[in-house]
Amino acid sequence: MMSKVKMLCLKYRELLIYILVGGGTTLVAWGCKYLWNLCFFGGEAYPTVLQNSVLSVVENVAAIVYAYPVNRKWVFRSKDPKILPELAKFTGSRTAVWILGWLLNMLLVNVLDLSIFLSTVLVGFAGFVANYSVSKLLVFRRNSRMRKAAPGVKASSAPVSACTAADLASAA
Repeated sequence: MMSKVKMLCLKYRELLIYILVGGGTTLVAWGCKYLWNLCFFGGEAYPTVLQNSVLSVVENVAAIVYAYPVNRKWVFRSKDPKILPELAKFTGSRTAVWILGWLLNMLLVNVLDLSIFLSTVLVGFAGFVANYSVSKLLVFRRNSRMRKAAPGVKASSAPVSACTAADLASAA
């Protein structure tokens, strides 16, 4: 008999792995953004519109470069041989979410005078949720459908891979 924790882990495997992978993506993106800010803008807490835009582009490019391979392999377990179209959808959807985040960031920093640090956290949380939703519904949806049970087989009897501590640790 499976413990309740293991059953919950199996049920929410994709979301748990996404939280870990998304946390890694966030660290990479924010790290690149703040290093760029430090190196090129002197660590400005209230950057100009141009500086803020450059930092936003740096953050988004770093996030896409890191996030696509780890989301493909660990979160959505894509086996689609057509990597370039999948990458194009991923990049396009991430860019759309980024543009909305960029506009929100401009509003928060350059109009409402919030520090870039607070704005980054607020916009990052909204982007985290939006990117998961878009990736699941638009980019990797074929893979989600493929993992469902075959016709005539109850969904509950479809094979489910075990979510182990090793899976969670190696995804981070």
